[in-house]
Amino acid sequence: MLKYRRILLKLSGESLAGEDGYGISPAMLDRYAEEIRQVLELGAEIALVIGGGNIFRGMSAAAENMDRVQADQMGMLATVINALALQDALERKGIFTRLMSAIKMEQVAEPFIRRRAIRHLEKGRVVIFGAGTGNPYFTTDTAASLRAIEIEADVIIKGTRVDGVYDSDPEKNPAAEMYSNISYQDVLTKNLRVMDLTAITLCRENLLPLVVMNMNIENNFSRLVTGDTVGTLVHRGADSD
Repeated sequence: MLKYRRILLKLSGESLAGEDGYGISPAMLDRYAEEIRQVLELGAEIALVIGGGNIFRGMSAAAENMDRVQADQMGMLATVINALALQDALERKGIFTRLMSAIKMEQVAEPFIRRRAIRHLEKGRVVIFGAGTGNPYFTTDTAASLRAIEIEADVIIKGTRVDGVYDSDPEKNPAAEMYSNISYQDVLTKNLRVMDLTAITLCRENLLPLVVMNMNIENNFSRLVTGDTVGTLVHRGADSD
């Protein structure tokens, strides 16, 4: 029995860079594709949103005086590059996929159409959503929340390089403590930067659970989907621990 059947998996662009910190690592592509294959074979339906920070970060460029709209559009194209790379890695493992873009690019990807995306999932295809929301000023975290709500996902799983949600940055503070679960309100109140404000608000208003976990630990993804306690659950409840 699966704890979550229809899943929106959010990956950062930086996660594809591996230890290089920039670009796309073939080893990381293969690792993530294998984790996704294992969960797919359990009977789950999987959609993906991936960032573009390993290639270009629109907000960083805007901070360097580039026009924000132009910078965000470049960032959207970076997500499509990552999506194409991940699509190739999945298909080399025999997985049927569809890449759907929020920006029209018919020779590369299908346009995002909600009913078509749901149908692809029902047919066992992994659906990759590229180009964010298609609009500037919105992050890929917000795109993940929006797409998860639209396809009626059971959960958003944010795959990171840390084990869950901490009270401070565990990469900077060795004494940081991890929450096993926490409410959306506490995330906002404590400014924990799990996802951006818009993404968290969308999840809270639509009662969509979010799990933050370490995607770089082997079998974490499949363990979570089959009911093991992995990472941090962010939910509507009032209490956290």
